[in-house]
Amino acid sequence: MIILKQQENKRVAYNQKIKQWEIELNDTGIITDEGELITAISHESNPITLSKLLTLASLSRLERKKENSLAAVWLEKALKLDPNNQRAKEFMLQFDLIKFKDLLVPLSFPPIRETDNRTAKKKTAEQYIEVCQHFLTGADEHLHDLEAIVGMCSTMAKKVHFLKYQTLADLLSSVIEETGNLLKAAEEYDQSITGVFHTSTFYEDLQLHLSNVGEMKHQWQLQFLEANENITPTIENALNQLNEMIGMDLVKERVNAYYRFLKYQKQRREMGFQIKDELSLHMILTGNPGTGKTTLARLMAKIYHELGVLPREEVIETDRSQLVGSFVGQTEENVRGIVERSIGGVLFIDEAYSLKREGQTGNDYGQTAIDTLVSLMTGNEYGGQFAVILAGYPEEMRSFLDANPGLRSRFPQSNFIHLPNYSNEELVKIAEMVASDNDYFMTEEAKIEINHRLDQERVDDTFGNARTVRNIVLDAIFKKGAENQATEEDILEFMLLNREDFRLDRVDLVESPQSKLDHLIGLESLKVEMKSLISFVKMQQYRRKKGLPTVPIQLHSVFTGNPGTGKTTVAKIYAEFLKECGILKRGHLIVASRADFVAGYVGQTAGKTKKKIKEALGGVLFIDEAYSLLGHTSGDFGKEVIDTLVDEMTKHNENLVVVLAGYPTEMEQLLDSNPGLRSRFKKFFLFPDYSSEELLEIMAAYSESFQYQLTEEAKKLLLQTIEAEEFKGNGRFSANLADEMIQAQALRLMDADEDESLFERSMLLEVEDVIKALSKM
Repeated sequence: MIILKQQENKRVAYNQKIKQWEIELNDTGIITDEGELITAISHESNPITLSKLLTLASLSRLERKKENSLAAVWLEKALKLDPNNQRAKEFMLQFDLIKFKDLLVPLSFPPIRETDNRTAKKKTAEQYIEVCQHFLTGADEHLHDLEAIVGMCSTMAKKVHFLKYQTLADLLSSVIEETGNLLKAAEEYDQSITGVFHTSTFYEDLQLHLSNVGEMKHQWQLQFLEANENITPTIENALNQLNEMIGMDLVKERVNAYYRFLKYQKQRREMGFQIKDELSLHMILTGNPGTGKTTLARLMAKIYHELGVLPREEVIETDRSQLVGSFVGQTEENVRGIVERSIGGVLFIDEAYSLKREGQTGNDYGQTAIDTLVSLMTGNEYGGQFAVILAGYPEEMRSFLDANPGLRSRFPQSNFIHLPNYSNEELVKIAEMVASDNDYFMTEEAKIEINHRLDQERVDDTFGNARTVRNIVLDAIFKKGAENQATEEDILEFMLLNREDFRLDRVDLVESPQSKLDHLIGLESLKVEMKSLISFVKMQQYRRKKGLPTVPIQLHSVFTGNPGTGKTTVAKIYAEFLKECGILKRGHLIVASRADFVAGYVGQTAGKTKKKIKEALGGVLFIDEAYSLLGHTSGDFGKEVIDTLVDEMTKHNENLVVVLAGYPTEMEQLLDSNPGLRSRFKKFFLFPDYSSEELLEIMAAYSESFQYQLTEEAKKLLLQTIEAEEFKGNGRFSANLADEMIQAQALRLMDADEDESLFERSMLLEVEDVIKALSKM
């Protein structure tokens, strides 16, 4: 009973949804969420309901795209499913009407003149006969089709297009009759030319019927012009195009204000007011990849042109490769050539900061390109005749302009526009638009998967925004086509993108991070602490998904312990754990040391540090022997690394996890050197030295990974030696000692004669191999 009630509720909700779609279509002409409608179509099996849904989808699509062959296919399928679907019939009549538009085009005749010679007249007459005969061959069939449609229209409740089709049927009947008369006149004229005498009577009769056919053709075309007389093409101005773009709210606000100001200035100029100081048209656009910088530059060029500020809307796009030459004088020539092409329009330079490379030598003419450009922007020859728009990443553009005061002064602060990253919601809308442009729809599950993909891609400033989501959709379309097994009858499979189309082929981990942690030898207390932290992280993630308050997660950690105690290995497992929890998007480990951060010159250390941090975004940055960042000389740049690290950790929040590793005492000194650094590290993991038994276990495990086995005697000797003597290196010492034993065994066995027992002996590490190896440690 409960199941039947649930099914009844679903059916009622479904019928209500169909009614909502019908109301929305009647009110606005379109259905907003066509993807949901297409999904419903793909799941519908009842032919009557499916016919209704297909009709709704086709009418909505017709409103969005006035001429759409796919809508005609849907309507045709709707009528096959339900021949009594009146709404589908009405709109199919529109498509049928178009089929008859060019029906009279074959009635095209060459000119005929009484003054032509006999041969030319005869040839033309024969052409008339051929054209008439060809048209009349299929004309009766077309008339029959028209009359059938007229009959269908007369039986419909709404006499949609009845008069139009009746007029066409009557007109075609007259055309057939008059074409027959023209054929007869052409044949008589042809015979009169063949005879000894011919009179002008046949010629005049031919011209009369030809004129009648021509007038009927004109009347025929008018029937189709009248059908489209209310459809007037609209040309969107640049500002409307911008305002209709997804997102970019602050950018739209700035550009709209700028547009109103330029329009206001234009009105003042037309009223005769003097404008001595014109507002600069030069502009700086900053933003990450795919945020619309190039698109905005093109729209600004159109806006300048529409307001009469610039005579052309053309954008000349260029970059360093086209501007900077390789020898003296070439750069100036290149820049001047590009500027001359830009006169009256806009010169757009993407990644403009590449003109001035860091540490450029005397053979690099990037600065020359900048100086030449500045000179031409302000000189009497070309100044004010073109606009320059520079674009690039925010931080790089800021540094670039700060280093070029002459260039920066040419761009008013009001002309600096920053294009922010798109939100996931905005990118999903862009994805829907890209899919729609290619006649695809996305299911709700597909949108959820895209949102997940975007979260994985959005790691650092290289995230491509609209460019990335466009590639995701196009990849899904490719996957759909490559794996498609549908037939032409199943048309929805050719236009619906599902979750599976957007899923990446994931390679499962051979071993889970939990398993890897459990298999580590020793470190029992550390394993408990690590499991406790990961459990806490997973619980906070769960509470966040369920909308419950969460406790702030502190993931930056300090690993203290002697060399070889497993700090790097555990850091890698830690990164995999955090990716598995959904905290980190990549889950990779970047191992770094002082040399990866500290540079030899003032100002280079911060950049070097940021570059290494960017590599680690989405994963774990493991800084081994981190205390070495503390310099003990006045000219050391280690403090700059620490200061930069603190700033970047704050900036990237959970997108970056930093693990500092080193000796306990020295690590305390490092944390005390910067209060901000200590406040960001709340998790401390101590890695104790391995016991003798654990070191022996590590040696055995390492050897077994290469299919070697320690004999019991060898194990006893190793354990006695490790307990009696002091060895440094922990796990690293165990691996090195095992390598030495393997080499000693190889030397021992290869010096002996080969026999049948060699295979078994090659897998055993004996006492003498241990003695030989220990002697080298």
